[in-house]
Amino acid sequence: MKFSPVLSKLMMFAAATALGVISAFSPAAAGTVEELYKGRDLTILLGHPPGGSYDLYGQLAAAHIGQYIPGNPNVIVQHMPGGGGRKAAANYMNNVAADGLTIALLPDTLAHIQLLTPKRAKWDAAKIQYIGRFAPANAAFAVRKGAPATTIEGMRKTQLIAACTGKSSRSAQMPAMLKNVAGMKLRLICGYKGSKRATLAVLRGEADLVSKNWASFKSGDGAELKSGNLKIVLQAGLQRDPDLPNVPLLHEIVDDPQAKKVLRFVSSGAPIGRSLMAKPGVPDDVVKALRAAFKKMIKDPAFLADAAKRKAIINPATGEEVEAVNREIFEVDASLIKAAQAAISTKGAESVKETKKK
Repeated sequence: MKFSPVLSKLMMFAAATALGVISAFSPAAAGTVEELYKGRDLTILLGHPPGGSYDLYGQLAAAHIGQYIPGNPNVIVQHMPGGGGRKAAANYMNNVAADGLTIALLPDTLAHIQLLTPKRAKWDAAKIQYIGRFAPANAAFAVRKGAPATTIEGMRKTQLIAACTGKSSRSAQMPAMLKNVAGMKLRLICGYKGSKRATLAVLRGEADLVSKNWASFKSGDGAELKSGNLKIVLQAGLQRDPDLPNVPLLHEIVDDPQAKKVLRFVSSGAPIGRSLMAKPGVPDDVVKALRAAFKKMIKDPAFLADAAKRKAIINPATGEEVEAVNREIFEVDASLIKAAQAAISTKGAESVKETKKK
């Protein structure tokens, strides 16, 4: 069926995503990367609300990376919270034009979500084009001062309440693993709107434990950690964070070899960390320009001074290095995937709304 030129244009407009990312031309039509970006906005899409580590690094990049990108675009941050970052991930991977005018800072667990809960993954994480990493994302577990237990062994004997955001979020799956694999007596209360509110719930005594990226604790809860109101007791990752040399990793607190393998696998996204990414299909010349800009920004004294001011951890890796880590995650065997699916199960987790009704 043939349509008139006017009707065709209207149909194309209606199909554009609700994100409002409508590209007038592709880099190929524009001719150069500079022409693509000149006088235009570059959006950094975040899948979490303001206040956490995604916002921290997103705002930091927005303040500095534009000057190093050909055409010097105006860089803005757009939040699309929901589903532990899945909402933004799905929209970005499936709906945003592959022109490089929108990049993203999404969860380091996209590959794990795809492997462990494939029905929730509306993307192909194996094809993500990473631009560069600000820092690894070791999740840290903090207990409040006065909690019923404040040690690993104590948490295996005494029940603690863990505050989390969505039931399918990392903030829920991490404590679920402690319960399902490491034998800790945890009661999960989920539904807090962002890691900041979950942390406040712990500080108010509504809950006893909260898990989030160590960078979030360092940048937003330094005073509480220094005063002893919060204490980091455990971390998830493949290597201990330099800031937490005496805090054990998940796989170090279990003796069973299979349990160690499961905990290492579910923690293996930590090296991807807080990384900027371009969606599959973004032209090579655009990705190359963005990677070059990231490398320049990450060494800029003004950027580093701003990062220090914001208490942002900077331990960078190139886009190519991050992609290598991502490929390794997809090489896992089916039996380990099945074991990991059981480990992250949040079955039995309660809603914060349900709790308040009791």
